[in-house]
Amino acid sequence: MVVRYILGVVLGAVATFALFMLMQALIKSDRTAFDESKKGAKLDFVRLKEDEEIQIKDRKPKPPPPPDEPPPDMPKPDFDSSDVSQGVDIGAVNVNVDLNVGGVGGFSSDGEYLPIVKVNPVYPRRAQTRGIEGFVILEFTVTKLGTVINPVVKEAKPPGIFDRAAINAALKFKYKPKVVNGDAIDVAGVLNKVTFELED
Repeated sequence: MVVRYILGVVLGAVATFALFMLMQALIKSDRTAFDESKKGAKLDFVRLKEDEEIQIKDRKPKPPPPPDEPPPDMPKPDFDSSDVSQGVDIGAVNVNVDLNVGGVGGFSSDGEYLPIVKVNPVYPRRAQTRGIEGFVILEFTVTKLGTVINPVVKEAKPPGIFDRAAINAALKFKYKPKVVNGDAIDVAGVLNKVTFELED
């Protein structure tokens, strides 16, 4: 029995030695061992920068151009406080300041139409730059709602310069409508003078 153990140990040692030799043979290479030092010349490429002249750029912002002359102040055209005519019905003017509104939108007292809002027209730039002044007399209808419809130029001096500006302004006028027997009515033939004057 002891012989078997000795034989097993000897065979195991031989097998282990044989395996080590086999592993050594497999690992062994024909190449030389790695060495830190390499044969041959070492070339270092160093790029030398040429001396460059430092260029200082002036990056200050350009000064803004001088401003143009500001446009002249827009003159305010003058309105005549009263209309040239009181319309078709030029009879007795019976203006009642007390407005008693009865019902829905009805008027309990009679009275002539009265201007409530008059909008300044835009002074035409062509006339302003040339220093042209003048006036326009318009004829229009004041509706029962107090608005202006159908404005027509009756007279203009100088003609054709201020017509469009006066008409556009008149369409924005607001009136207290004329009331007859408690009902608001349209009034045709209302004349209004719009004066265009330049301020000094």
